[in-house]
Amino acid sequence: MTTTYKWTIERYHQAIDAGLFDDQPVELLRGAIVVMPPERETHAYYNSEVGDYLRTILGNSVKIREAHPITLPNDSEPVPDLAIVKPLGAIYLEHHPYPDDIFWLIEFSNTTLSKDLNEKKAVYSQAGIAEYWVVNLTGRKVSVFRDLENECYVTEETFTTGVVSPQFFPDVQIQVKRLMN
Repeated sequence: MTTTYKWTIERYHQAIDAGLFDDQPVELLRGAIVVMPPERETHAYYNSEVGDYLRTILGNSVKIREAHPITLPNDSEPVPDLAIVKPLGAIYLEHHPYPDDIFWLIEFSNTTLSKDLNEKKAVYSQAGIAEYWVVNLTGRKVSVFRDLENECYVTEETFTTGVVSPQFFPDVQIQVKRLMN
């Protein structure tokens, strides 16, 4: 029988502060430290471009965090590609955004599609993240997950064209093509 060590967020932060992961990008998912794959040009491009696009559309009503951690109650501190969060200013000096601070999350998937559609989706829904988008860069589509029931998303919509409006900003229309072009 194999026993694995489950990390708490507190111990994970202590390890980070001690420099344990300085040479390796990692994230904490359900108490497990997960090594993040190196970010290639395509992924970096979309992350940056879509972050800028959303800043233009949403203005000062949100803070767009690119590839920065969020802190979740299920011993998880993932690093979503984009976190659209409340603009709480210096509060984020004290802690990363919590679920109540998050409007929605976006992951760009080139080689991590299975992880983003399964493990990360489950972590986000169980933590109470109201809305989660996966931009499938290879399949050229956007999957939008919403409507939490029993810690699971019950609504999934797939877009290849048109517009999508975030749940917290129903009057905002985001061009689907701008998420992939």
